[in-house]
Amino acid sequence: MNLFNLRRHSPSLDDLVAHASFQSRGDNLSSECLMPSVERPKQVFVRGQGSWLWDNDDRAYLDFSQGGGANSLGHSPKALVNAIATQAQTLINPGFGLHNRGMLNLAERLCVSTGSDQAYLLNSGSEACEAAIKLARKWGQQHRGGASRIIVANNGCHGRSLATISASDSSTQVNRFEPQLPGFSHVPFNDLPALHAAVDERTVAIMLEPIQSEAGVIPATAHYLKGVERLCRELGILLILDEVQTGIGRCGTLLAEQSYSVRADIVVLGKGLGGGVPVAALLARGKACCFETGEITGTHHGNALMTAAGLSVLDSVHDKGFLEHVGQSAQHLCEGLQRLARRYGHGELRGQGLLWGLTLSDDSADAVVKAALYEGLLLNAPQPDCLRFTPALNVSKANIDEMLLRLARAFSRVRTAQLQCRKGIAV
Repeated sequence: MNLFNLRRHSPSLDDLVAHASFQSRGDNLSSECLMPSVERPKQVFVRGQGSWLWDNDDRAYLDFSQGGGANSLGHSPKALVNAIATQAQTLINPGFGLHNRGMLNLAERLCVSTGSDQAYLLNSGSEACEAAIKLARKWGQQHRGGASRIIVANNGCHGRSLATISASDSSTQVNRFEPQLPGFSHVPFNDLPALHAAVDERTVAIMLEPIQSEAGVIPATAHYLKGVERLCRELGILLILDEVQTGIGRCGTLLAEQSYSVRADIVVLGKGLGGGVPVAALLARGKACCFETGEITGTHHGNALMTAAGLSVLDSVHDKGFLEHVGQSAQHLCEGLQRLARRYGHGELRGQGLLWGLTLSDDSADAVVKAALYEGLLLNAPQPDCLRFTPALNVSKANIDEMLLRLARAFSRVRTAQLQCRKGIAV
């Protein structure tokens, strides 16, 4: 099958202005019983392979979101499918109060490959970030006179649980679930003096994302992150790096901290660790290893099925040449996006590895996402003026080139629609 022949004819501009809406001839499914969460397109997706998804009308879509980066190896990769299928035939979940081989193997693999001393396996990045907050506060009780305050960055996003919303700043839900959990201080990102001024005797940790993904893919500068690490060492507080988005090869190294040449006391992993299966991990090093029996548990934590997925992903990422491929693909994607940005008068391209954010010349990101959907391209807009690209780590150059062609058509469609709107207003 030639996937490049699966492009659909572009609809009229009137369709774009009226929003993306396709009449499905497939299953008669409704979202009426589904609690509202995020705005989703009307399509119902039924299968995927690599960088491609198909809906129930057998339309093909090139996916450069990949579940926000969760599908690190793309859709239904053979190695992951085989690992899950094999494990499901023998053992799925013996219970969180019992050991299983996958739990022990994945914890050991994570510790060895990241230079950590202990690992705990959870279900989601939000849950793992919340566990990191608990671990830091436990350490503060033992070693810092009960200090519990954690300094976080403006525009950061650490999840959607009550604690992680309180630790976040970019969430639109911040003011909807008052009162917030106390104990967090927000300071400007990439501002060392502000961070230094915020530390006092109540401070137990600094918690940061190496790249603020939801804020529009804003990387920490090397000077800043190294300065944060030095500050933590000098003042005797913990450094927590939230690598839910940046870890497991997304930035061209196993962890983003490696590319910055820093070392955190606590590292949080999620998204790409399971390749689409809900797996997350809390990693602790040295003095931060202070959880005791009974202080962190969960029904599905470290179950055999999810750990089989995690081990399969780690096997792939550690394959010879895998991270080198990420670097080469990153360069190809970066150069292509820069060309498009210049051609259409857009702004800055930010990111690292296969995590990129393109700033647009106006707040048209949602319109571009809808236009891209018409072109059979799935994208994400974390901010009104920013597109985010998180393709599979094994994406091919051919698929990157095809994405750039479809994105160019989406840009053209939005520009034409904007000109038509302006003419209408002028009339």
